[in-house]
Amino acid sequence: MLSITDIFIKYGDRVLLDRVSLTVKDKERIGLVGRNGAGKSTLLKVIAQDITPDDGRIVRPNGSSLGFLHQELEIPLGKTVIEESMTAFEEVKKLEKRIAEINEEIATRTDYESQAYLDLIQEFSDANDRFTLLGGHTMQADAERILAGLGFKPKDMDRLTDEFSGGWQMRIELAKMLLQRPDYLLLDEPTNHLDIESIIWLEGFLKNYEGVIIVISHDKMFLDHVTNRTVEVELGNLYDYKAAYSKYIALREERKLKTEAAFKNQQRVIAQKEKVINRFMAKANKTKMAQSMKKQLDKMERIEIVQEDTAVMNIQFPPAPRSGRVVIEAKEIKKQYGDLHVLSGVDITLERGDRVAFVGQNGQGKTTLSKILIGVEPSTGGDVNLGHNAQIGYYAQNQAEALHPDLTLIQTMERKAPEHMRTKVRGILGAFMFSGEDAEKKVKVLSGGERARLALACMLMEPFNLLVLDEPTNHLDMLSKEVLKNALAKYDGTLIVVSHDRDFLRGMTSKTIEFRDKQLFEYLGDVDYFLGKRKLEDMREAEKRTVEKKVSQQKDSKSELSPEERKRRNEQRKKLQRDVQNVEKKISRTETEIEAIEQKMAGEDFFTAPDSQATLDKYNKLKSDLDMFMEKWEKAQELLDEFED
Repeated sequence: MLSITDIFIKYGDRVLLDRVSLTVKDKERIGLVGRNGAGKSTLLKVIAQDITPDDGRIVRPNGSSLGFLHQELEIPLGKTVIEESMTAFEEVKKLEKRIAEINEEIATRTDYESQAYLDLIQEFSDANDRFTLLGGHTMQADAERILAGLGFKPKDMDRLTDEFSGGWQMRIELAKMLLQRPDYLLLDEPTNHLDIESIIWLEGFLKNYEGVIIVISHDKMFLDHVTNRTVEVELGNLYDYKAAYSKYIALREERKLKTEAAFKNQQRVIAQKEKVINRFMAKANKTKMAQSMKKQLDKMERIEIVQEDTAVMNIQFPPAPRSGRVVIEAKEIKKQYGDLHVLSGVDITLERGDRVAFVGQNGQGKTTLSKILIGVEPSTGGDVNLGHNAQIGYYAQNQAEALHPDLTLIQTMERKAPEHMRTKVRGILGAFMFSGEDAEKKVKVLSGGERARLALACMLMEPFNLLVLDEPTNHLDMLSKEVLKNALAKYDGTLIVVSHDRDFLRGMTSKTIEFRDKQLFEYLGDVDYFLGKRKLEDMREAEKRTVEKKVSQQKDSKSELSPEERKRRNEQRKKLQRDVQNVEKKISRTETEIEAIEQKMAGEDFFTAPDSQATLDKYNKLKSDLDMFMEKWEKAQELLDEFED
């Protein structure tokens, strides 16, 4: 059993953890939740004994092992993926060496009746049992299985760790911890660098995990699938709920309502008693009784309304400068890395005001195409043309990690700020919940969520009319996600957002583009519309279907299409997509004309105007055309859906 008692941590004037205590029993699965900067990561570091609290103590069972995946891990370079992963078996390799030594010794000894010989036999038996328990007989197979579950391909196993991004290096560290099977597994936002397929695999692995799991995550579905207890960190205190995340939300609200009702009731009782005491104090023969009542009142245990951290960012995107009608146009875009083909002849056009979500499995080219469109990365083939006066704002997937750790917040902002914005830097920091002395903190002391907020603040230094956001909700807490979503709803430029987060994407975009099999599939609606058309329950189901389809194709090699047939099908698909897009444009234009006439018809003098009848005739014609276009669209979309299925 793990015991955390009276932990107290203070940074400057701020109390981060105020004498908090927690008991963790064997095999418990705890979700640690709370606002960015509340102290969740700090609490994990205290449990891992990476930092020493100002006061309090941690007691962990003797001989127990602990693995801690945190956000500042640096993986050693110079080894291959499989070699680095196999370092997880250091204890197993020591046991293997000792078993070999004992075998040699047993072969040469003849004192079979001695205590020393019997002790050696017992050590041999214990070492063998431990070797088997830690997977000594299946080390290589286990390592490859877990690496595959976390997204590594067979050809990746012999690549150097140096070749992989920070997110993929974090997966290697996670694989090592899962292979070590520690008694206490501490995970700080493990899903930030995983695609949905890998998240689903990790959920399955953790469901059968024998040890204790304590995890920080802002992925509600992941917490619901993995945890059975939720501990909230808020304003220095811990609040413990024996439930997974969704149920915790309901229990938290219920507790809050009960506490408020009890507080109000107690305040009424106190007011009544004080009124009686004051009245009795005025009468000499009642003074003693009044004093007795006052003592009872003073001893009453007062109900307190728990303070909540309701501070949120104040994000306001600058007004978008007017761009041309076509903001960006890309034709026949191809991208390959060596023999790996990511995109194969894709087309995309964005017009002013378009709001588009890029969705699909990791590795399908969402981030790659985003970078190609804005010139951050070259394509292997095809053309990209930016429209008139296109001004780009870009938030990269690793934007927060790219901040210089030894700079202060104010220095970071000043380096990004153009001359005319220098005087506004502190105000922008304040709007992102960095006030007063926070500006002088170094980036390296910030939590992952705080770094994400700082990266967003840096992005707002100059206006832009094409905003590209790649996984912007990584590290952000639930409230911060909602604030960012509301700010984006008011943004008046053209938007591309890459995300796996259905809650975040819901209602945000007017188009959804799915990346699948090196091609783009466009849906005229938000993420819910896309999932509905694909007959899927959620984003995870989309990933599962993709994986199942791949597995099915691998099993039946006879179903492989010839190059000629594949080319013919691609051309047919593109024609069907063009048909759908052409009808959608007609629907959009017709709806705009109808809306303009309806506004005109709302005027008081419309029906007395000499051209009112002609306008009404045009209006009726447009309504009839709209019905016809909608019917054509349904048929075209149905053909496209059947073709893709």
